[in-house]
Amino acid sequence: MRIPSLLAFLAFGLAACHATAPVAPEPAAVSLRVATFNTSLYSEEAGGLVARLGAGDERARKIAAIVQRQRPDIVLLNEFDYDPEGRAADLFQRDYLGVGQHGEAAITYPYRYLAPVNTGVPSGLDLDRNGVVATEGRARGNDAWGYGLHPGQYGMLVLSQYPIDADAARTFQLLRWSTMPGAMAPTDPATRQPWYPAQIWAQLRLSSKSHWDLPIATPLGTVHLLAAHPTPPVFDGPERRNAARNHDEIRLWAEFLTPGDKPWLCDDQGRCGGLPEGERFVIVGDYNADPGDGGSLPGTIQQLLEHPRVLRYPTPRSEGALAAAAANPANASHRSSPAHDTARFGPRNGNFRVDYVLPSVGLAVAGSGVFWPAPGEPGADWIDATDHRMVWVDLEKPQ
Repeated sequence: MRIPSLLAFLAFGLAACHATAPVAPEPAAVSLRVATFNTSLYSEEAGGLVARLGAGDERARKIAAIVQRQRPDIVLLNEFDYDPEGRAADLFQRDYLGVGQHGEAAITYPYRYLAPVNTGVPSGLDLDRNGVVATEGRARGNDAWGYGLHPGQYGMLVLSQYPIDADAARTFQLLRWSTMPGAMAPTDPATRQPWYPAQIWAQLRLSSKSHWDLPIATPLGTVHLLAAHPTPPVFDGPERRNAARNHDEIRLWAEFLTPGDKPWLCDDQGRCGGLPEGERFVIVGDYNADPGDGGSLPGTIQQLLEHPRVLRYPTPRSEGALAAAAANPANASHRSSPAHDTARFGPRNGNFRVDYVLPSVGLAVAGSGVFWPAPGEPGADWIDATDHRMVWVDLEKPQ
């Protein structure tokens, strides 16, 4: 064989081998779905949620069906009554999530976190300044560290497919509002004097429920779940004490993420300081603050939305929110996009964006949404179980 022919033969053979050699597929991106959901699973009586779930509860079945349909890997449930034995959480997993609801497949969460909250816990102080320290009824709730008719009402529950490092968890149930530098102390507009007497202000807790920093070992590495449920910025007076508290409860996470020495920012275990730079996190919860509407003080939620450590990504949306806004005259005067609403507060107030899943820089968003089906779509008849909608985000490692 002549040399040129041999070279051509070898080149043909190499080309053929190259053409037929199997190509290894690109590895699939690892995704983590994180969600927040205000479930309205609370009772006005201590032990009431345990009794409801034990007897069988259709609203809880609808809530479970939504979780089963969306199947988040990690989910914060707001307004899930806390009981020290975790009986309500046991029942919800076993009899609701663990059983297919409304045609959905059952789901099991092997890890969970629950802890005491301030709602309904007596303060022993006259917090509403009506002249008495109430011991019963709604007046008692007004004098609790956080409004509630019994300890644990409107609590929080985190469910996870991945291990939660409870030993490293940080809770801020006991942090005093007055320790925050520049705290927005309410002022009586008639007298221009502090609304809270000095001896009460010095004791008042900041968090109306609690603030939790939960490190979770996920396929994306350790992710800190920053969970909270600040007080509604309404149900107060001209002093706007609830609006001020809502603002500073949200500010707590902004301070937690901002570098610098913070000897005042001490958790219930006595550890002080914020989240170190470089740590990945996801802020979740019902923050009772819309970017442009409602009763929150201007710029309240922007403390998180515009924080340099919070990732900018397209706002979760739904078609159902658009349909609901079109049917609610109160929304006609709103400035925020109705597609981004996450809660429905009736014909007087309209719909708002108050529920958030905010990942950190260092994570990538592959998808997001709000579970708010339009009329006639699957799941549209489940959403009346609560006045809030689940918000979810799919996270990946940046490419």
